[in-house]
Amino acid sequence: MTEEQRRAFSPVVRAALASVAMAVSLLALKGYAAWATSSVAMLASLADTGLDLLASLVTLYGVRLAATPADHDHRFGHGKAEALAALFQVMLITASAAGIGWRAVQALGSSVETQRGDLGIGVSIAAILATVALLAYQRRVIRQTGSVAIRADNVHYQSDVLLNGSVIVALLLDQHFGVHGADPLFGIAIALWLAFGAFRASSEAIDQLMDKEWPEEERKRFLDVAACHPELRGIHDFRTRRSGAHDFAQFHMYVAPDMTVAQAHHVVETVENELRVAFPKVEVLIHLDPEGHIDTDNPLVEMDVTPHWFGKRL
Repeated sequence: MTEEQRRAFSPVVRAALASVAMAVSLLALKGYAAWATSSVAMLASLADTGLDLLASLVTLYGVRLAATPADHDHRFGHGKAEALAALFQVMLITASAAGIGWRAVQALGSSVETQRGDLGIGVSIAAILATVALLAYQRRVIRQTGSVAIRADNVHYQSDVLLNGSVIVALLLDQHFGVHGADPLFGIAIALWLAFGAFRASSEAIDQLMDKEWPEEERKRFLDVAACHPELRGIHDFRTRRSGAHDFAQFHMYVAPDMTVAQAHHVVETVENELRVAFPKVEVLIHLDPEGHIDTDNPLVEMDVTPHWFGKRL
């Protein structure tokens, strides 16, 4: 089997295809239920499922594109395609949340009542069961591959369980307990939930596009490996970023000024090999400097990030 065929039938791609198939099925089922019940909460759930389908399609596309090797025009790979797709999703989610919220506010003063609540409840229960099965499959794939894209999709579908549960509660209160304002109120709550999800997704996508540094804990764990070589005299200009499922780290490394080129190169290769074992998904770039050399007067660049390590070693 070729590398292209392995990517086409990988567990990650199969998980993304399963998400698409489930979203299509639930979209048809909820579309009928929303029409039959006139429920704002069910309409909101339908809209969320439509966004699920879009998200799953984008996840499938992003997984395939992000897995594409770097080429002549994209030397750092194609990982940022996932962030760009996420921003597109955010625009649609925000528009959907606004539409659902407006429809729910209108329904608060309307005399139209929901109908066939049992149908809506049955559809929501079916959706919850199908989503739980998908979540279990996705978690198995995540354990096997560590896919960031499938993990994000998994988190998104976890919120669907809560949304479908809110539809059940809204219809029960409206149909069986006479609380007729519950349905539009739950519609407003779902709209706010979607808006919050859009904000969170946009923040993560923008952080990735702006090359935000790794969390401090990850940086420390990386340095704990990078700074352990006995010939290393310090590390500065340590920079990290994330692009889709790919991580990048680069730094300048001080060695003794009297080292030969061959000796210094051996130190670099040893550090690279240790980092490759500890962080196999990180692409590392190391620049050598003789100890005491100053590249620039920028204190952010020249800051030595290893004093804590030398204290341990001594």
